[in-house]
Parts: sequence; structure tokens; C-alpha cells
Amino acid sequence: MSDSSPSPAETNPEPTPETPSESPRPTAKNWPLWLGIGFFGLISVALLVSLGSLMRTEGDASLVADAPDTATAEANPQDDLRAHQALVNEVVADLGRDFLIGDSPTKGNPDAEIIMLEFSDFQCPYCARASEQVEAFMEAHGDEVLLVFKHFPLTSIHPEAIPSALATWAADQQGQFWEFHQALFANQADLGEELYVQIATDLGLDLEQFNRDRASDEAKAALARDLALVQEFQLRSTPTFIMDGLLIPGAVPSEFFAEALTRLQADQ
Repeated sequence: MSDSSPSPAETNPEPTPETPSESPRPTAKNWPLWLGIGFFGLISVALLVSLGSLMRTEGDASLVADAPDTATAEANPQDDLRAHQALVNEVVADLGRDFLIGDSPTKGNPDAEIIMLEFSDFQCPYCARASEQVEAFMEAHGDEVLLVFKHFPLTSIHPEAIPSALATWAADQQGQFWEFHQALFANQADLGEELYVQIATDLGLDLEQFNRDRASDEAKAALARDLALVQEFQLRSTPTFIMDGLLIPGAVPSEFFAEALTRLQADQ
């Protein structure tokens, strides 16, 4: 896979219920558009708390934007994003913290009030870039947040998405999920059976157990649970993050996570 950033039109087919897409990181070229029609409409849910333009849902730790007083004649992309945010709020409230964490790999403070769900695909180039930003954010704020990893394999465009996810699940059974996760993203261009076995060997995993675990019904069931959560949240692209109920799409800079955390903490 090329190191250069492919355009969404080249790599991301029009999303359908069967075909989610990758979410690129904002670039200098598309940053104004990103702010105008998507990302800012969501991240502002956190960033504008101090302006009083937000309200909390009853019994929920997540935030929703105030609805406009009047409907517009034209369809507004931000309206769709606000509706999606409202749905995420409902799902977070209905399912609860313990269910959202489940048996998924975690990093950070297990007692932190704020959890951040990361929905990712090991063959998605934007997820690889996002992992670097998440790592930087967690290094600075790991005592304030619990990061929870969820698998979201885009099987229609990434043939190694499921095999790589199963390999990390198997590594997690031996306490090496994050190490395997890091190695996969670092060697994303070489995803495949040879790489999975090599990483497992380098990490000192029991290869017999590793192979047995990644082929197990338990591994497949774990991925199925994550995909069921993807459906509950109606997610369409990778990477996607949900911090304390706040929907954050795309490979955003670590500073955005930090600012969102600050605003969410201030509102608690």
C-alpha cells in the first residue's frame, strides 16, 4: 500500500449498508470542508460546552447539541450528524459502561470516568495513522481515560481485516494485544499469514495456542459482538471514536482528543 494518502474517491466506494468506508484524516486541502460539513459539527459538541449551546441527556454522561428552532428547506449535512450523535447518546445510555467495555482490550485507567471506544480496522491506512495519534493522546492522558478497542473490519475492501483482527484476539488471550496491534499497523503493507506468525513468534507467544485461539469460535464470537455494536451505533467508517458518548469520526490529531477530554471533564 502506498505511503501517500489516497483520495476518498479512489479508495472509498460510496457507502452502503454492506460497504462502510474509511475516514481520512483532515488535510490542509480538505480541512475547511471537513470543518464545515462534518468533523466540526461533531467535535463542537464538546468544544462549545462553555458557550452554553449544549445540554446533557438525562441519566447519560454524553452530550447532544441543541436542535435548531426552525427546519431548513435544504438538507443540511450537520443535521444528519446531529441526528447520528443523538442516536449514539441513546445507545450509550441504554447499554451502559460495563456492556460497552465488555471483554475488549483496554488501555489507560480502568477507574476513569471517561471511556473512549476506538472502532478500527488493521488494513485501513487511516486507522494506522490514527493509532499514532491515539498513542500520543493516551501517553499524556492515560490516567484520565480508559481506551477500549473494538474491531470494525471493512471486509468489502480489506481482505485481511478479519484475519488480522482474529490474530490480535488470539494475542490478547496471551496478554499481548497492544503489542500485536502496534506491530500490525507498523507492517500494514505486509498483512498476511506469514506476518501474523512472525509477530507471534517475535512476541514469544505460544504458537500452538495462538493458532488454536484465532481459529476458535470464541474469536469469531468476539468479532461478532463488536460488529453488533457497530450496527447499534450505525457506524459507517473507520476509524471512529466515541469518547464519553461524543462521536468523533476520522483520524483526528491528538490535540482534538485532548480538547474534547478537557471540555467533557469541565461539564461533569
